[in-house]
Amino acid sequence: MKYNSYIKDTAKVSEIGLGAWQLGQNSGWKSMSEKDAIHLVETAIDYGVNFFDTAPNYGHGSGEERLGKALKIIDRSKVVINTKFGHTHKGITNYKASYIRESLEGSLKRLQVDYVDSLIIHNPPSSYLDGYKNDHYGLLETLIEEGKIKAYGASVDTYKDMKLLISTTNAKVIEAFFNILHQDTARGFDLAKEKDVAIIAKIPLDSGWLSGKYNKNSNFKGIRSRWSKKDIETRAQLIEKIKTIIGEDTHLAQKALSFCLSYDAVSTVIPGNANCNQLKTNVESVNYPLSKNTINELEQFYHTEVKPLNLPW
Repeated sequence: MKYNSYIKDTAKVSEIGLGAWQLGQNSGWKSMSEKDAIHLVETAIDYGVNFFDTAPNYGHGSGEERLGKALKIIDRSKVVINTKFGHTHKGITNYKASYIRESLEGSLKRLQVDYVDSLIIHNPPSSYLDGYKNDHYGLLETLIEEGKIKAYGASVDTYKDMKLLISTTNAKVIEAFFNILHQDTARGFDLAKEKDVAIIAKIPLDSGWLSGKYNKNSNFKGIRSRWSKKDIETRAQLIEKIKTIIGEDTHLAQKALSFCLSYDAVSTVIPGNANCNQLKTNVESVNYPLSKNTINELEQFYHTEVKPLNLPW
């Protein structure tokens, strides 16, 4: 495992982090038992993973609770925890500045810690990212002074939102939607480096498409049912083109993660892991870097063939 700088006064973070959405009960995945959830975290630690991304709404709070139980025996200074504000443990959204402290205190209690390394606003409407027009960021600075968080930021999907947040606040963490099929946020990577803002790459496997397990005949339930038949056919065609670029005989998911890690602005990548086998495969991606030529081809492919499609999430 390789480790990168994250934020001031925290340990360096593993290039592959653990996205902890699946740890909770009824999180949109097949429910995982508490025993299996804790085992998954322990296995991740054995592989060298020390970055954990969670949120109050993951399993209506049970995701944070289980993560807290699993990390209880680990030296707190050796692990880095990122949680969120905005999507509540009750299954509703509340982005009001007045709710930040209550949300954080709930997370700290569930995680059984005195502080989190970073607290980010969870995919808010763009209007909340303007530091000149919102009270959130003064409150977040106060939480830093109190030692309850070390840094703050937001989870965003576009370069426009990245730029707004970085330009108007002292945010030091951005969780950015970034993968081979969605490269818009890469436009903000240089600005992030200039301002010492750490990047967490989220949805690196494009909700499973870049794992190679879906095709034009795939059917989806739950949150993935958002894709129309045309969306599915379009994505399937794009995946086949990506395979011709990276090589048909290579492991698509590992190469997709390596693509994200090829950018030095990216501190860590957080693929979902439904089980320990997936976790092992994801961690091993650090051993299979992409060549510069392949990265350039994938960037060109995005700009010429993917970007014009305005591909829906």
